[in-house]
Amino acid sequence: MPAWQRLRRGRLRLVLRRCSLAACLFLCACWAAGGAFVLAFLARGGLFFFSGRCTDAHSQRILARLCLDYRKGALTGDLCEDLCVAQKLIYTRCLYYERGKKVIQADWRGRPVILKSKNEIFSSYHHLGFLEELESQGVPEAELLLMVALEIKNVLGLDLPNNTMGPLWTKRRGPHWKAQLASMWSLLQQEEYIYFSVLQDFSKHVLRVIGSCGHFYAVEYLTAGHAWHKTLFSVEDALGASFSGIGNKAKAITEIAISFLDMVKHFDNDFSHRLHLCDIKPENFAIRNDLTVVAIDVDMAFFEPKMRDILEQNCTGDQDCNFFDCFSKCDLRSKKCGAERANNNLQVICDKIFRPWFSLNFGGSALSFPLQLQLQKAVNECAKSRTMDIEHLQSQSPDSLSRLYQLLQASQKELQEADNPFIKSTQDLQLLSEK
Repeated sequence: MPAWQRLRRGRLRLVLRRCSLAACLFLCACWAAGGAFVLAFLARGGLFFFSGRCTDAHSQRILARLCLDYRKGALTGDLCEDLCVAQKLIYTRCLYYERGKKVIQADWRGRPVILKSKNEIFSSYHHLGFLEELESQGVPEAELLLMVALEIKNVLGLDLPNNTMGPLWTKRRGPHWKAQLASMWSLLQQEEYIYFSVLQDFSKHVLRVIGSCGHFYAVEYLTAGHAWHKTLFSVEDALGASFSGIGNKAKAITEIAISFLDMVKHFDNDFSHRLHLCDIKPENFAIRNDLTVVAIDVDMAFFEPKMRDILEQNCTGDQDCNFFDCFSKCDLRSKKCGAERANNNLQVICDKIFRPWFSLNFGGSALSFPLQLQLQKAVNECAKSRTMDIEHLQSQSPDSLSRLYQLLQASQKELQEADNPFIKSTQDLQLLSEK
């Protein structure tokens, strides 16, 4: 599906989300028609329709069809041999299935990986109908490279120099070139794949692409966040059960929070355009075993030029200028939403990620009450800025970032000192000598 259609569908979901009264009436009607069904749906978290389809049998059939297409020569990739012949890429379980998007966990040479595809079947992607013509006429590689660049520009909203194509570009390689080009074209129709592939050499905060087979690509397996988890991220899964206890968890949360700030600063300043995250929730991030935060779902990530196109819509009030976690302001004279985002990544992270962490009981007794209080105040100040005007938000954001860095670094120091009795006793001796 083209990006603009996906965005239009996203806006439709947003409109439906606002229709709370209609939704309530609909649920009431459903209750009257069959209360047991509604209860079953709600009890399963609203995933009743999809959970039955994310099965081992269905997933294995999808991979079997992928391998059949590989043996026919319709597609290829550097992981196809391991998946379809050598049995070194082995299916483990289905993780997610919705509207064709498939996310599968697999074992690759003893290492867990994630296989992803926007559509489950290779033939559902748009194909280059003139592949035979290209092959017979020997179209120059420069022209094919231009096609790739135009497709990437359409997805990202950016002009990229040819030397940044990196793993996105497939050169001609004998008789399998047509399958290589068809496989590459199916991958280029997946926005996430493009983001991960283009950014992985420039950012430690995006998933690493390991390889591909046809329209499926493999990325590193990481410990993802969960809204229902007490600390949002399972530190034990990432670092091992030995990293339990109040003090260790407080240190881990502090490290993860600093990495979130590093990511915000990086996405704001280190690319040619700011990268906006419009769907910020724990499930869309993961942590490596060094506690680096990684964006693992970038379906709703947009560079500045495309963000401006998305936000600039007709409106009658500010509520019409909301695109998931990205907000704009409505100009009531022109009835148009402003092209400039009125909030930012830091504010939403403060609101959705930091607030649950930095309450007054953060870390139990591991962190002093005055520092807990300062952290809570700083996070609340950072998160509540939605009502401010854009100029004020832009002026306040660097101060919020700096303040949070200072407090988190102070937390690190305090936790380290509490964990080291020698440092603590030395400080006590110093205080006694001063008295």
